[in-house]
Amino acid sequence: MAGKKKDLVLQVTINNQEQWDEMLSSKGIMVVDVYQAWCGPCKTTVSLFRKIKNELGDDLLQFAVAEADNIDALEKYRGKCEPTFLFYAGGDLVAVVRGANAPLLQKTILEQLETEKKVLNHGLERNVVKDESLLEEDEETSSLPTQTEDDELVPSGKSYTVAIIKPDAVAHGKADEIIMKIQEAGFEILASEERSMTESEARDFYKHRAGEEKFQELVQFMSSGPCHVLIISKLGDEDVIPEWREFIGPTDVEVAKKEKPESLRAQYGTEVLYNAIHGSNDREQASRELAFFFPNFKSQQQHTEESASRTPERTLALIRPDVLKDRKDEVLQSIQDAGFSIAMQKEIMLTEQQVEDFYKEHLDQEYFPALKQQMTSGPILALALVKDHAVTQWRNLLGPADLTKALNEAPDSLRARFTPKETAINQLHGSLNSAEAENEINFFFPVEHTFATIKPDALEEHRDEIMERIQAAGFTISQIKETRLSQEMAEEFYKEHKGKPFFDQLINYMCRGPCLMMILSKENAVQEWRALMGPTDPTEAQTSSPDSLRSLFANSVLQNAVHGSSNLNQAQEKIKFIFGDIELEKANNESGAEPSQENS
Repeated sequence: MAGKKKDLVLQVTINNQEQWDEMLSSKGIMVVDVYQAWCGPCKTTVSLFRKIKNELGDDLLQFAVAEADNIDALEKYRGKCEPTFLFYAGGDLVAVVRGANAPLLQKTILEQLETEKKVLNHGLERNVVKDESLLEEDEETSSLPTQTEDDELVPSGKSYTVAIIKPDAVAHGKADEIIMKIQEAGFEILASEERSMTESEARDFYKHRAGEEKFQELVQFMSSGPCHVLIISKLGDEDVIPEWREFIGPTDVEVAKKEKPESLRAQYGTEVLYNAIHGSNDREQASRELAFFFPNFKSQQQHTEESASRTPERTLALIRPDVLKDRKDEVLQSIQDAGFSIAMQKEIMLTEQQVEDFYKEHLDQEYFPALKQQMTSGPILALALVKDHAVTQWRNLLGPADLTKALNEAPDSLRARFTPKETAINQLHGSLNSAEAENEINFFFPVEHTFATIKPDALEEHRDEIMERIQAAGFTISQIKETRLSQEMAEEFYKEHKGKPFFDQLINYMCRGPCLMMILSKENAVQEWRALMGPTDPTEAQTSSPDSLRSLFANSVLQNAVHGSSNLNQAQEKIKFIFGDIELEKANNESGAEPSQENS
């Protein structure tokens, strides 16, 4: 589409030290995507940056891409596979974000821009930071322990496999993109390393294939350029190897394209030898390959676990009817000012039964009838809040549950500030602990499964872009199938539109080429997918939802790129029609979700 040309001017290109020094003298916030020459900058964040720039229209916010290989100041970033974004203001480093984490990037940009305005306008002292990960790496390198025979390569009970992004995929700049897809599919990358194998190393690594006809060609290919070597795991005790091999697809790329079109080899490979990805066949091979590439993996794993322990926490917040009606915006502003991100929100009307289910441990309390009456007197707003130590931070911000205590002991707390004097029930709720927070979030935002389709013209022209946006929005693709609808199938699929003037035209359009059918899973999946699609009419979408799929990729009301179920019942019907009873039952069992409360 025409908007693509904006990529050329959105991010300033920095190729040498002189240009880097010039960038440091610029005014405002500069967000720098640091990349390696062999893989290129992170493309998946460009649309996010464009959206933020267009929405804010602020000259103090600028974006750049910087090639670490040719800039002395970025020497320590060379050889890193993880996308890294450095935030500079007044020549100083003020923030670092690793990974193409869209919500975190947006939050950091907005926070740093606001802070820099206070620095420039009110003389606030700039908060200069150091890249802690680089400092930690230096400390680890200087104190790396010697591995002994007693060292465990991975924690007890954790399944792992070794993966290699091969030279062909690396040479075409696909390494970061593949790593993103691996993480979005739910795999955990315990360690990664850029590695160029010598012919001798490649021959040793593949010695079990020495009898094959193309062995020498394989050795030469694997030693022809840099690879990315990863240790892949997954949360839980399941054996990750079968799931990983399913994810990368058949060795033969042509077979992969026919049988597993969504697999990595189907998307990035070109032939059997140049099939983009390697994966261990079994645990014994994984163990041998781990020792080959990562003889000191134990210390690297410990560092990974320490980093994981800093993962932001989630908690549930409820804004009850009286405050929601009169002071919603003030409460939301207080939440934002306290540094929380709102991951999900839903305004709903609860039934008495739902209140009793949610507050079942309070049923015998004297105050419960008043609480139930309050909770059913109007709509409430449920929020999933995200922040480090979110549960404790939110409860501290709320103050005591008892209003008298809140007013006397914590007059600045939210409950003291926002509860009307005429009520005895405080107007804000927070989870007691992490376990309760997850249960309560699941109560209001259960994992759902919805049905989604990429229509023929969009599949042909924009498949990769749409798939990237689906995964960036946090959806899990539970099932996927590329199929060409017959006229009979299309008529049954769209039977609710039979008799309408556009029905025949719709059927002909849907039958003219293959569609991509998917089961998408996520908390609030039906609503979230419909929001990502945007309005049916792309003209309306471009006005009200400019970043939606239909705004970006649709041609008309009929040819509007994507389809999605309007409610859970319709989603289950379409899933059953395309994927059958087994997949529908599997999806329902995996979620274990209560019926949707969207109509409550």
